[in-house]
Amino acid sequence: MPGQKLLLLDSASLYFRAFFGMPDSLKAPDGTPVNAVRGMLDFVATLVDTTRPAAMAACWDNDWRPAWRVELIPSYKEHRVEQVTETGPDVEETPGLLDVQVPVIARALQILGIPIVGADGYEADDVIGTLATTWDGPVDIVTGDRDLFQLVDDARGVRVLYPAKGMSKLEYVDAGWIHDRYGIEPTQYADFAVLRGDPSDGLPGVAGIGEKTAASLLTSYADLDGILAAAADRHAKVAPRARTNLLAAADYLAVAPRVVEVARDLPLDVDLTLRPVSTEQVREMAELAEAWGLGRPAERAVAALTAP
Repeated sequence: MPGQKLLLLDSASLYFRAFFGMPDSLKAPDGTPVNAVRGMLDFVATLVDTTRPAAMAACWDNDWRPAWRVELIPSYKEHRVEQVTETGPDVEETPGLLDVQVPVIARALQILGIPIVGADGYEADDVIGTLATTWDGPVDIVTGDRDLFQLVDDARGVRVLYPAKGMSKLEYVDAGWIHDRYGIEPTQYADFAVLRGDPSDGLPGVAGIGEKTAASLLTSYADLDGILAAAADRHAKVAPRARTNLLAAADYLAVAPRVVEVARDLPLDVDLTLRPVSTEQVREMAELAEAWGLGRPAERAVAALTAP
């Protein structure tokens, strides 16, 4: 579908936000909480109405903590592990009241005809990176994960819709937004994240280098390779403390870029075309809504995906 818009959902990011943003008093007839399901359906309705995509994917974490990333940086998402497994992905610590809702969210997306796309051994970020890179047309990526700012590309029409406050206020992140906020270009964002680190992902960063210093270094030396070359050159104008800390972090900096950079070349073969919901889909969604007490959000999602 050359030239048509693709909408990519960072599914876990959104249903976590829905869960924490909606009251847990919202329950199914049997008492099961459905706040995340209802919130996710509201998100879908709002996003489809706002962006009017021709294609769409709910990108899924088949492996939220890939072994190859953990091998490079053992602390990667370590604090979020509930149970280590030997034969598959580690179990992520998730609120029990959310756990029971994820299968219902997946079923609702399936009924609505929204493809759920994952890749074994990779995170949703990698699926998003691949689909955004290979799509021939504009792409809107909806995520609360700043690491995906690295995919922003004004020339190709790739932007991030960042939910600053639930879904009531979306920040439309393009190159100008990133430059105004951080003083860097989107192509520099992955190196910026490596230098700054991210406690929520277990990435230590470089000691003493926060956002301002990272941005200043990238402005002066373009990328991580340029920064490391300057740190190793005693004639380069790198502050003594930053020089010392960069050289001390050599082992981390040798592997961190591979952890932070999203994959862009996964072998994904899926039809992402959005089609108006059929009479049968409307019936199935009504049954799901009645069984789980999904109410108006289910109706809104169906209406948004039926509109021309």
